[in-house]
Amino acid sequence: MSQKFGNGRWVQEGFLDNRVNGSIVGRIVFAVIGPVDMYLRGNFKADIEGQVIQFRNHRFEDEDFAGQVLGDMENPQIGDVNLISFDPHPNLAPHPYIEWFSAGKRHYRIELEPPDAWIVPASDVGELDLVSQTIREALAGRMTEPPTRQATDWL
Repeated sequence: MSQKFGNGRWVQEGFLDNRVNGSIVGRIVFAVIGPVDMYLRGNFKADIEGQVIQFRNHRFEDEDFAGQVLGDMENPQIGDVNLISFDPHPNLAPHPYIEWFSAGKRHYRIELEPPDAWIVPASDVGELDLVSQTIREALAGRMTEPPTRQATDWL
């Protein structure tokens, strides 16, 4: 079963950086538990590959119940990308879609409204560089296990 974070409302904001081929690092802020660093093996899909994306969820709700559901989420999140794209499926309207599998084999998925996510312009990436570098250095050594599953375009 996949975790959709209260249909997306428990995801506050974050960023993901795919400027190093084969890996994505970032930080996502969740209801109740706060910031969670991410280190995922893989790349964004072609529409945003090699970019830094940022998002802020206008539907965010910091509900106490989120702690009961998210309380055992691994922190940091280390795993494998399944699909990260702003246009994930040809039969659906384009929208930001973030899906991964943790090293603990848990399936996570975040879907956002189109205005809630954007590609960070090169001129604004500098402020995220230090955070990305710090996460990459701290978690890179934990990426020694083989991928947990093969990437697919869509489940």
